[in-house]
Amino acid sequence: MCGGGGWEAGEATDDTQMAILVAESPLERGGLDLPDLFDRFRHWAASEPKDIGIQTEDVLTGGLPWDLAAAIHFQTNLRAAGNGSLMRAATSAVRFARAGRTATMDAARRIAALTHGDRAAWEGTAILHELVRIALAGGDPLAALPATLIAVDPENRDRHAAVCAPDRHPDRATEPNGAVWPCLGSAVWALRTTTGFEQALRAAVDLGGDTDTVAAVTGTLAGAVYGLDAVPTRWTHPLHVPLPSSAGRVLRLSDLLDLAHRLDS
Repeated sequence: MCGGGGWEAGEATDDTQMAILVAESPLERGGLDLPDLFDRFRHWAASEPKDIGIQTEDVLTGGLPWDLAAAIHFQTNLRAAGNGSLMRAATSAVRFARAGRTATMDAARRIAALTHGDRAAWEGTAILHELVRIALAGGDPLAALPATLIAVDPENRDRHAAVCAPDRHPDRATEPNGAVWPCLGSAVWALRTTTGFEQALRAAVDLGGDTDTVAAVTGTLAGAVYGLDAVPTRWTHPLHVPLPSSAGRVLRLSDLLDLAHRLDS
């Protein structure tokens, strides 16, 4: 939020840029249009954003069609469990929350699969979607974790359950938080061990590593729990989201609020 390292104060990173694309596609297309969303991703990746994940860039710039690109990348590299599908899920989690548990988790998996061929990334994103749905409905997402994990693919359930366990600290992670498991676990930990939005975000960032994405996922959860009024105005005032793929368009707080209301309508 202070700027530096090539970033302006309040400038959003690739996490939020992709989340905007995830929001605008279903609003403009009238539903989940995966080829359209992949095309938006690909156009964005070609516009030279300041930051883009290595795996995401490989998938989006490889020239393969939307329904094969991530799967072939996974078959070739055997590693595709990054946190890139988690980081952009705030908007889709809001959009599909009203559709219920099965629909929102399915949408999460399908959107994640556009860039991540490893099912672990699909299931982590599905968990995040469902926890946001519960929070927006006034429930306790932490209390709902056991029931949510039941809906996770059995081959991926135990590992996600381990990183989200009440006694789990991010320091015990066996991978850097650029991977889906420690990233999601860190966000759940930050929500569980703090009592407000700002405290949760600070705890997440202080873990280090892939700070913008861990904070994005934590903000998704904490925002659904605490609401807009809990976000400090000193953070929202300088906030801006440059979209290099849209002829220099920049979204600010009023634009983001409008988008959020449209997603929730």
